[in-house]
Amino acid sequence: MFGLKWGIIWANLPFLLQGAVVTIEVSALAIVLGLLLGAILGLFSVSHVKPLMVFSWAYVQFFRGSPLLVQILLIYFGLPGIGISLSAFWAGVLALGLNSAGFQAELVRGGIESIDHGQVDAATSIGLSRVQTLLLILAPQAVRRIIPGLTNELTALVKSSSLLASIAIFELTHAGQAVIARTYAPFEIYIAIALLYLVMVVVLSHGTRLLEHRVLVNY
Repeated sequence: MFGLKWGIIWANLPFLLQGAVVTIEVSALAIVLGLLLGAILGLFSVSHVKPLMVFSWAYVQFFRGSPLLVQILLIYFGLPGIGISLSAFWAGVLALGLNSAGFQAELVRGGIESIDHGQVDAATSIGLSRVQTLLLILAPQAVRRIIPGLTNELTALVKSSSLLASIAIFELTHAGQAVIARTYAPFEIYIAIALLYLVMVVVLSHGTRLLEHRVLVNY
């Protein structure tokens, strides 16, 4: 079918799956880091505390405004220059997580600011502090509003993990490149790689869709 050498794909599928497992591990750890840091930065940005707001703004501008590949190389090759050495795996996790946090912070900020300001006034009138209003009133409502955008960001993170091949992490794309160097069958192997990424993204999207439905139902 389509002249593909299916035998090459099937013969090398176990090797590619090993790379896919590493992709899942890196992505999962980066997602956790991105979610935690993004939530904190998003809250900083609406805190009305000037230093925290400035820090959040600067962070978002840097990580959204510079290429992810440059950030990966900066963390892996640049940090040793100031005495911080990380393995390729953890450098990849850190780079993906920090980059994703910049985008997630904006999702959190937008979700919170989209809530009717009258609720802030009502919370203030019953004696809640700014922090209490943020954590108890605004944040829970913002969660359901940011899930669709969060789904897009998380799927983008998984696909962006392919850039980690640049620092020789044995993830899916790097595993595929090793197979291609041995088999000289780039078309077949890249088709297999694309399909494996597609499976991972579909599973992630389905999971977040179920989460969105549960949040909406229980809201």
